[in-house]
Amino acid sequence: MRLNAWCIAVYLLQFSPAADAKPLGTTQSNLQVPLGDLNPTHHQRASSKRLHGRFLHITDLHHDPHYKVSSSTDEDDACHRGKGTAGTYGAETTDCDTPQSLIDATFKWIKENVRDNVDFVVWTGDSARHDSDEKIPRVQSEVLDTNRRIASKFLETFGNGEDLSIPVISTFGNNDILPHNILLSGPNKWFKTYTDIWDKFIPEEQRHGFQRGGWYYVEVIPNKLAVFSLNTLYFFSHNAAVDGCALRSEPGYEHMEWLRIQLQFMRDRGMKVILTGHVPPARTDSKSLWDETCWQKYTLWLQQYRDIVVGGLFGHMNIDHFMIQDTKDIDLLLFESKSTAPARALMDDEFTIQSAGDYLEDLREDWSVLPNPKNLPILMDGEDLEYPELNNASDDKKKKGKKSKKDKERDERKKELKKFGGPWGERFQITHVGPSIVPNYFPTLRVIEYNITGLDDSALWSDSVVGRDEQMDWLDQEEEGQFIVDVDISTEKKKRKHQKDKKRLKNPTPSNPGFIVPSPPSKAAPPGPAYSPQSLTLLGYTQYFANLTYINNLELASKESNDEIDTEKWRKGKHGGKVPKDDDPNPRAFHYQVEYDTFTDPIYKLKDMTVKSYLKLAHRIGKYKPSKGDRVEDGEISEEPELYEDDVETADDAKQISVSENESIEDAEEHDPDAEKKKKHKKKKHHRKHQEKNRVWLSFVQRAFVGTLDGDDIKSFDDEVLVHIQKPFISPFEEEEELHGLEL
Repeated sequence: MRLNAWCIAVYLLQFSPAADAKPLGTTQSNLQVPLGDLNPTHHQRASSKRLHGRFLHITDLHHDPHYKVSSSTDEDDACHRGKGTAGTYGAETTDCDTPQSLIDATFKWIKENVRDNVDFVVWTGDSARHDSDEKIPRVQSEVLDTNRRIASKFLETFGNGEDLSIPVISTFGNNDILPHNILLSGPNKWFKTYTDIWDKFIPEEQRHGFQRGGWYYVEVIPNKLAVFSLNTLYFFSHNAAVDGCALRSEPGYEHMEWLRIQLQFMRDRGMKVILTGHVPPARTDSKSLWDETCWQKYTLWLQQYRDIVVGGLFGHMNIDHFMIQDTKDIDLLLFESKSTAPARALMDDEFTIQSAGDYLEDLREDWSVLPNPKNLPILMDGEDLEYPELNNASDDKKKKGKKSKKDKERDERKKELKKFGGPWGERFQITHVGPSIVPNYFPTLRVIEYNITGLDDSALWSDSVVGRDEQMDWLDQEEEGQFIVDVDISTEKKKRKHQKDKKRLKNPTPSNPGFIVPSPPSKAAPPGPAYSPQSLTLLGYTQYFANLTYINNLELASKESNDEIDTEKWRKGKHGGKVPKDDDPNPRAFHYQVEYDTFTDPIYKLKDMTVKSYLKLAHRIGKYKPSKGDRVEDGEISEEPELYEDDVETADDAKQISVSENESIEDAEEHDPDAEKKKKHKKKKHHRKHQEKNRVWLSFVQRAFVGTLDGDDIKSFDDEVLVHIQKPFISPFEEEEELHGLEL
């Protein structure tokens, strides 16, 4: 029945206006106009009357009021004193924080180029500077004053200084409190103060809940789309004041219960949800940023509410990348202390180039054993709308004798479907991590486009206010319609095998009555916007960066830059140890320019931001023996690479993780994680014997660091990859008129 619903949904989408939604920079309907196609006067008049189908993601501003131009970037000076190469708009590729000039120029550029073309803003925290200067330690008043100034910037840019014209969703960063990383359970003084600072961002009816735990949501499109602000500091492994999400006494437990109840509330109202936070759920085989109990619940919640979750947006890590959560890693035994999975170490709070490189390589190894997306059934592409023979699985037991060719083909398609948790890839989830404004690399921000087909008559945020009576308090909500799960899986399976009373099967006696698993989507429900293109699906993004090497226009005493990559905890940058020739700075006009966009990008080739598109990209990144079109030829990454050859199968493609014939997305907890890890490690060793240069992987690394690393740099932190890469795509411009983007 579920499959029939999927088929119907695909058919309707294929022949509906949604199928014609165009990306940024192409010919679109008058409801979704590309940036730059409208004059400012029309922008201002139209912005309050219709949706644009775009929003801004900005993160990690790290404003430093003590920054001094031409100061030293050495660790002892931290761009606060001494003489060195700290530029007018920041010291790129260093661990110095953001000067006021970069904050002002960024918001001015946003106001003139982005503001009137977006529907809302996602601001994922960390606005205060790092506590990196022992001579000027951070104090509470400075942290709060910095956040007040940044909040005022958002009010001035996206409003009139007093009120907002579009919603801004804020969240806590681990440096927005003192001491950094440490946040006690609420109510506390931090929540009370930020309730005042973010007074215009937090809906009035949710301020009581915010003071309790620092979480809230905004209906950015009333009755259609809500953006949740998660307080990820309660999930953060480096927060020594809390202890995960398993115990009722912990704020992380309460936060997850609030999230579960609110997601159910959104489902009941027919709404969709974008989840945002500061610290992402980064997790590899050996390390993680979140406490494991929080990661497990979050992944389980997203699995059960996959029909309404659009996607997740986070910051903190400063590097541009995405991550994939595999629901096969859900281990409910963890909540009864019966899990045999090894504990994960803490992932570094602040990455060096070396640790970031190790992390990206870990992701690549994980992705190298993903099921091959080229084996996905045609159904997932929306081309073949019916597989009636797949619904005849119950007839297999009745049939006797040798299977026909048609039966074998049907069984093979079913097997491939199960590798992905179904025809829409529902075994997996995607998390997006945006790069930062703070110039550890280059300042970066992202404009994301989403599908607004069918929403032209929707109410706007500026014209609608959600009443108090529509809010739900998780403490008061009854647990009707939820499954209370006995997490002793092996015992429960034996009970089910021999149980004759069907009523008792539906309500097993729980061994852990406090652990509640949400109801999954209805079997008749179509796949959610993260899996199937539809209204509110994320379509793609345009990434902007500011080339501070060019803009700061430093004339150094030596033309040679620092040739050694910084692998120590503190990075003094590409100009470390140099001094400017002239004491008077002579910067060029400030501007952001396009780094890349996913709509025209010849490397990533993302059709949209659905799970299927990212599974295909991750599979290509993870291939140590890439397909012909993804290989680096003659030591360069060509600007026009060959098409991705889906039809080319290598020996590696045949060795993929498979899912049991009896498994589905609803019983993912019944897998054997140890068996898959053995396959994964065996796979890794196999790949390392014959590595080849993969243009998609090299581009992924290059973009992670916003183009600030050249080929030798990449090779120096990952000697196992034979790197031959073209000259970095970001290079100083020779003439002023060659600038791309608006000058300020």
